[in-house]
Amino acid sequence: MKKINLAEKLSQFSSHWDPHVVAHYNNNDIMVVKFKGEYPFHKHDTTDDFFLVLEGQVTMDYEAHDPVTFGPGELVVVPAGVVHRPRAEAEVKVLLIEPTGEPNSGDSDRAPSPKPHI
Repeated sequence: MKKINLAEKLSQFSSHWDPHVVAHYNNNDIMVVKFKGEYPFHKHDTTDDFFLVLEGQVTMDYEAHDPVTFGPGELVVVPAGVVHRPRAEAEVKVLLIEPTGEPNSGDSDRAPSPKPHI
């Protein structure tokens, strides 16, 4: 029962593609992350993927659909089982929501992030 300042949390790290848990909500991790470049294509078989842009611009590439570009105050939910890849030319700050314990790397060959709590 306390407020969480997302800008303050984002100022605590500089790494990219490294989500940090800031809160829990109904067995979900609420995380902040910085993106730059592109993440590998991947999917999550049993859970949707939630992305809310706080600052910057993200393009979500899909294996079987046209890409979607979204910016501050806009969100994308990638349905379970859909192959996708977020990318950003310049650094972007994003809020993510995922079930606790869900690897952020999905089925890609990339090692999942440890998702530290801050």
